[in-house]
Amino acid sequence: MIADTFFQHYGLTDNPFAAEEARLDPVFTRLDRGATDHPDFPKILGQIDQPSTSVVFGEKGSGKTAIRLLMGRKINQHNQMSQSPVLAVAYDDLNPVLDKLLQRKKQDTEAMLKHFRLEDHQDAILSRALTKLTSAILGQSDQTPEPVPKLDWAGKLKQLPKQTRIDLAVLAALYDEPGSGSPVPRFKKLRRKLKLGLYLPLWWVSTKAIVMSVATAALYVTWRLIEDPAGWMLPAVIVGLLAALALWGHWVYHFGKLHLRSRRAVKEMPAVTRSVKDLRAMLEMFRASQLDGQPIPEPARAGQSLGDSRYQLFRRFVSALSELGFAGMIIFIDRMDEPTLVHGDTARMKAITWPMFDNKFLKQDGVGLKLLLPLELRYEVNRESSAFFQEARLDKQNLIDRLEWSGPTLYDLCNQRLAACYRGQAGAETEPPTLKTLFTEDVSRDMIIDALDQMHQPRDAFKFLYAVIQEHCKLVPADQPVFKIARLTLESVRRVQSQRVQELYRGRAPG
Repeated sequence: MIADTFFQHYGLTDNPFAAEEARLDPVFTRLDRGATDHPDFPKILGQIDQPSTSVVFGEKGSGKTAIRLLMGRKINQHNQMSQSPVLAVAYDDLNPVLDKLLQRKKQDTEAMLKHFRLEDHQDAILSRALTKLTSAILGQSDQTPEPVPKLDWAGKLKQLPKQTRIDLAVLAALYDEPGSGSPVPRFKKLRRKLKLGLYLPLWWVSTKAIVMSVATAALYVTWRLIEDPAGWMLPAVIVGLLAALALWGHWVYHFGKLHLRSRRAVKEMPAVTRSVKDLRAMLEMFRASQLDGQPIPEPARAGQSLGDSRYQLFRRFVSALSELGFAGMIIFIDRMDEPTLVHGDTARMKAITWPMFDNKFLKQDGVGLKLLLPLELRYEVNRESSAFFQEARLDKQNLIDRLEWSGPTLYDLCNQRLAACYRGQAGAETEPPTLKTLFTEDVSRDMIIDALDQMHQPRDAFKFLYAVIQEHCKLVPADQPVFKIARLTLESVRRVQSQRVQELYRGRAPG
């Protein structure tokens, strides 16, 4: 008998236990609101309109990505109903960031990871946040799972104080990364939306002033030549030349200053795709007074931490969000073991993750970081000194030491997946089947729960049930179908799968 026949008998349109990755799981997308809530989920999510940080450690397959996706759903629901939405930022694909750092720093992988900085994380996060917000303001499509809610952007931008609009424009100049092409045309559109006034390039203004000075001097010389050809020519020519030189010098000074500032900023932000030419072109659109005091990243000065400018930029961005009506920003940090340059190596994961364990970074007002980390890093945390714990203050970060699932919780979760796949048909059960429905009468509910408890986590529980159904179908002929799974089949598969899970924990099996 094939498995499809088994599922059709119970009115199931899909195999509830076939998927092993939440992102590619069609059943997960159909689950009812709250169906996959882990007992610790409320602590992990916190209060959406008051973003807070959570640090979660869990085994592969323990449901970290599913929890991340569920948090995204909850945020979408909140944003649709609330007048104080939050900006959700996905920082769960580190491949682009690591590739940029490897290319820009011109180092091998080990050297690049050894010098991975908190500032690189901050730049990458701000880049994703500014790109998402800029796209929303310009009315461009947002393909992310947690789109920015549709707002009256024209009205909200009109109400922003001018300094906030300037801050937002500077942030976009530094961090907005369109999918393709130069960021300069997109920045010009944003400037118009922010109503920052007419932009005249510095070189155009300076050249026009020089031409006017020379023309004035020429007219003056012509007029004096008519009256006194000998006495006024030389002074007038000297005045005109000095004026032209002064204006050219003024242009060269400001151009050189902006170029130097742009070059320093680009060098300090290797995690962001930005050329010196593009950044300088965007900074030229601001008056000198508007750039004064802006925390554009540059090499650290005496008595100043390199990261100070990033914290100021974070504060200005969160302040701009607040002025726009947002309650703050929630950042999802997941899949730290998956980048190509990491390959699940614990030492490399540690090199990337440890810079973020800074209480000042984790406890920023209006910013909630949701760190969903592999359990291997929890073992590394246990080996750290007291100084590390004083700096990270994990006791204040809604810490979940280990994401664990009990047998009853897994039993409920599997029943919810059965219900999500149930569509019903003639002769089928009037209610969605439960796990108990699939087995013979001598298989009790407690026996199923005990077997699931030995699997420890969702992915292994699904693998176990998938194997049970497949084994049952192999033992039943198609012309004499039997739709109740025998106790012997349950027990034999349980022993095999339990052994697999134990070997997985000992590092002797791949999964």
